[in-house]
Amino acid sequence: MRLFKTREFARLIRKTDITDRALSVAVERAGKGLVDAELGSGLIKQRLSRQGQGRSGGYRAVIALRAGDRAFFLHCFAKSDRGNIADDELQSLCEIASYWLAASPAQIESELKAGRLFEVKHGT
Repeated sequence: MRLFKTREFARLIRKTDITDRALSVAVERAGKGLVDAELGSGLIKQRLSRQGQGRSGGYRAVIALRAGDRAFFLHCFAKSDRGNIADDELQSLCEIASYWLAASPAQIESELKAGRLFEVKHGT
């Protein structure tokens, strides 16, 4: 399974302690059926832990997921900053998820080369 971060997601987590390993764990949990919230249109919300702490007070990631194939990290926010995402924001994220989940392998490679997408390095 391939995991990706959008440029926007990478920008949002730049000053956090969220590692690629934490992202991998979030998708592994989802693969086992441990989804924190299903948002529809292939979107899920997963909790991410802060370094040395649990998931409950950490971050929330919105992920476009095609089980067993690919996952795209689209958005992230700290639980302490806000409770949830707004309806208009969810609508926008659904549209973005639709684009990424329908992307061909050639499109994904092109987006990686253009720097609009980054592959998550499992285990780091």
